[in-house]
Amino acid sequence: MIDRRRDLLRIRVELARILPTIWREILVPANYSFWDLHVAIQDSMGWLDYHLHEFRIKDRDQEDPVLIGIPSDELWEDLPEAQPGWEIAVIDHLNQPGDQAEYEYDFGDGWFHVATLVSVEPREKGKRYPQCIAGARACPPEDCGGVHGYHELLEALLDPAHTEHEALGQWIPDGWGPELFKSDKVRFDNPRRRWEHAFLSED
Repeated sequence: MIDRRRDLLRIRVELARILPTIWREILVPANYSFWDLHVAIQDSMGWLDYHLHEFRIKDRDQEDPVLIGIPSDELWEDLPEAQPGWEIAVIDHLNQPGDQAEYEYDFGDGWFHVATLVSVEPREKGKRYPQCIAGARACPPEDCGGVHGYHELLEALLDPAHTEHEALGQWIPDGWGPELFKSDKVRFDNPRRRWEHAFLSED
């Protein structure tokens, strides 16, 4: 049985439909909610949390997947109903190695990730969590147009003769490169603070 206070979840996150694979492995507390996991995925991948997100989990007992994210009545009525991520524990659905959830970020660009529970591990004394312990390659820049736009971006950046080479080179974030990633550079935000900023801020 998973101990919510003492155990950790090792989760591998892979960005789908792009090769070579862009991936991360993170250690998160076993008491994390899906909102907390959302924040950890955002921070470890390098996204900026500008857009909507949703987890989709296949349920053996029902045909339709379980949707977890931001309830539609807080946004637009035509969105499918999702359970609030801050009320659902990750281990309610990911509790056996191999359990998976699909995580979509930015419904316009459509960045699909697969989050897989690799193992359940004990916390180490004196260490703070979450942690990003491994990974490869930078996530695409925000708002680059999804997988197709990302490939077009790379093509332009790699070809100095491309008509968009200079303009796109100025548009991408400083220091960004498709192969650049260091797990020890990842910094995690407080998920509670992120939630308060998203839903309680008057700005």
